Amino acid sequence: MTTRRLGKNGPVVSALGMGCMAFRMGDDETERGAVRTLQSALDSGFSFLNTGDFYGSGQSEMLVGRALKGRRDDAFLSVKCGAQVDPNGRIIGLDGRPNSIKNFAAYSLKRLGVDVIDMYQPGRADPDVPYEETIGAIADLINDGKVRYLGVSEVGADLLRRAHAVHPVTALEIEYSLASRFIERDILPTARELGIGVVAYRILAEGMLGGNLPQGQPPADSKFLAPRMHGDNYTRNMATAQVLEAMAVSKGFTAAQLAVAWVLSRGDDIVPLAGINRPSRISDNLRALEVKFTALEASQLESAFAPDAVVGLRYPEFVLKWAAQ
Repeated sequence: MTTRRLGKNGPVVSALGMGCMAFRMGDDETERGAVRTLQSALDSGFSFLNTGDFYGSGQSEMLVGRALKGRRDDAFLSVKCGAQVDPNGRIIGLDGRPNSIKNFAAYSLKRLGVDVIDMYQPGRADPDVPYEETIGAIADLINDGKVRYLGVSEVGADLLRRAHAVHPVTALEIEYSLASRFIERDILPTARELGIGVVAYRILAEGMLGGNLPQGQPPADSKFLAPRMHGDNYTRNMATAQVLEAMAVSKGFTAAQLAVAWVLSRGDDIVPLAGINRPSRISDNLRALEVKFTALEASQLESAFAPDAVVGLRYPEFVLKWAAQ
């Protein structure tokens, strides 16, 4: 696995990160399978692990912690906090109060079984708490030796600057893909101006870019969150995605591999998060590192997936109000 520096003065991590959102507790075989997948990813060079205390109400953290026993130095742990969830796991609010942030960190350290979290970040900005106060709490954790680096997630250029003024921000986690290019307007330029790295999630846009969904209408049993994956939006967007799928066939890769490679190609300061929930996904994602686009291919993708080409919102309104615009 090749590596990249996370931010101008940040740590060196794997060029591809591993998103750990899907891991949940269950029967013995389910849990052993999750640990095996995590350890296989580490063996393959995935040093950047991304989780959150609200992923399964801490279940993801517990499984990551189990996988890291005896090999803590193999991983760079990025942890999100600050989301309130109901008993069904649905996000119902945010809590960015300083004491809450420190409390969340204490529980994450315990569940992960580690003494320090490499990068800690509020999953969203709590609109009821000044962002400087939330960031200040993480700065305190850094000064106390409980956290190494400050990260932020889903914030616009203004909040990014405000956070960076309190304490240097190492990385911004935000949605970025061929289907979601809004950060290119002002967020990405601001991050680069400040020397802040970008951790890109949802790089397959809920499967739109994965090459496995049907044309026409979404599957009857689909549970897509984004309005862009419903009704006429789905029909139009999947037609656009055929450009990627055709190119993938001609190059001998999958559409998903090209989608990951496109994000990688946008700059050495960007680390895409690959969603990996079983060992076979590891080698699939590693192949994306082999993809090289010709100037013509890059131009074709640029044209097909122009910033306004994908129609519909990336989140429902009730979620989008907490996200970067």
